[in-house]
Amino acid sequence: METEEIRKYCLFKKGVTEGFPFDNETLVFKVGGKMFLLISLEKQPVTFSAKADPEWSEELRENYVQITGAYHMNKTHWNSVTCEGLKKDLILEMIDHSYAIVFRSLTKKMQQEILAS
Repeated sequence: METEEIRKYCLFKKGVTEGFPFDNETLVFKVGGKMFLLISLEKQPVTFSAKADPEWSEELRENYVQITGAYHMNKTHWNSVTCEGLKKDLILEMIDHSYAIVFRSLTKKMQQEILAS
């Protein structure tokens, strides 16, 4: 998958914002003000970081050399994913999973506001 395709997929989700809080090359996607995905605009092949449950992270890292603990992040909860060689369905599943983890961590009120928008 290419960066722009991932960007559009993330922005299609309810309540998602994008920005550059760290530098001009790392695009960050948030829901409810909390990060769920970071993607480098410069790095090739396309690479992003996403949240995952620790058990699934372990499984993913064991089965795919393209998935490792995310640099500068809590490696228990964040994976670095190099898209090259991975199936699109798996990439989208990891994005959905990360969004869902962060969405569930929001207050019920904030969740309802996002769903209503």
